[in-house]
Amino acid sequence: MSALVKVDERAGLAAPQDQQQYLTFMLGGETFAIGILAIKEIIEYGNLTEVPMMPDYIRGVINLRGSVVPVVDLSTRFGRKSTQLTRRTCIVIIEVASDQETQVVGVVVDAVNEVLEIAQDQIEPPPAFGAKIRTDFIRGMGKVDGKFVIILNVGNVLSIDDLALLEQADAQGMGSANEAAAE
Repeated sequence: MSALVKVDERAGLAAPQDQQQYLTFMLGGETFAIGILAIKEIIEYGNLTEVPMMPDYIRGVINLRGSVVPVVDLSTRFGRKSTQLTRRTCIVIIEVASDQETQVVGVVVDAVNEVLEIAQDQIEPPPAFGAKIRTDFIRGMGKVDGKFVIILNVGNVLSIDDLALLEQADAQGMGSANEAAAE
């Protein structure tokens, strides 16, 4: 599995304080964004090992340089149909911080667009209604070229409860998934 893009962790540090960089991507025809500082890398979709008895939105695990990384289908997580695989489908590897540790998780997206800088004054609060996903999943609505980009709250999309579920699954038998993913 080769990395398509390696994101420099210092990329967001040079931006002025009132602007932040976001990786934008497509999911079901809509544009979403995640803060660039949470992104580790972007890889091709493939080499997934399915793990039995996981929630529908967990596609499986991948072997990322010897580490088992769970892969979440964001479309399914948002209550939509499963992501249809195309040649542009990728896995975005992100770090989700909890109270005491950081969990590395892959998320399946239709296609990666670009890195954008969005000024703080161009970010509106999440809508109270009308969004097709839970409002606690949305950090804000970024205005870019007259259109809205949905900025995700990664900590809520991949909540502490979900991370605990992943850790519990790891402790209860993902040893066989570790072996399968390492092959």
